Amino acid sequence: MFLNDSLYGLYKDFIIINPIWIDYLKSNAKVLKDFCYWNLSLFLQTRNPNIPDIPNKLIKLGTRNGLTKQTNEYWKLVFNELGSINCIFTNTKLVFEEKNYALDHFVPHAFVSHDLIWNLLPIEKRYNSSKSDKLPLFEKHFDKFFELQKVAFEINKHHNSKSKYMDEFLTIFPNIDNFEKDKFSNTIQPLITIASNNGFMFMNE
Repeated sequence: MFLNDSLYGLYKDFIIINPIWIDYLKSNAKVLKDFCYWNLSLFLQTRNPNIPDIPNKLIKLGTRNGLTKQTNEYWKLVFNELGSINCIFTNTKLVFEEKNYALDHFVPHAFVSHDLIWNLLPIEKRYNSSKSDKLPLFEKHFDKFFELQKVAFEINKHHNSKSKYMDEFLTIFPNIDNFEKDKFSNTIQPLITIASNNGFMFMNE
């Protein structure tokens, strides 16, 4: 039944596991499962090069990481410098002490599966609840998003040019001294287009 003590016997409509391998499979289940998921993710990523972070889409964490560090270590400096920030969607005046804002992903987290600082911005808290995983309208919202990101970047760079958040911009700007709108646009616009092609809805505005 099991030639050369093979792991399993393969038949027309069923598979039988060799009993001598049961203990091995149980004790190494996590390693074997991770191996399978890793190779599956490589297979899918090769055939879907425009879909970001496929491994994290295969296995979603039970809870998402909070954005407290990004708020207190990055955006708080911006609030302190400017006094307030206008929500790019509602034009509501956002004030750090009033906590009338929420840190949000410009391109939905459900698509990008990361919390990189260049995709985060404070928006009106109530609007954030209704926005959910909808996509922003690039032609309407990108300019305001870019300007806010540029100001926030310059403030943080001035206070701490060695901040780990500066490194997160390197995927967009190899030379972070040149915060160029075209390069930012060339990163954000394709993500929005691909997300839309994969079924994400746009905001109703």
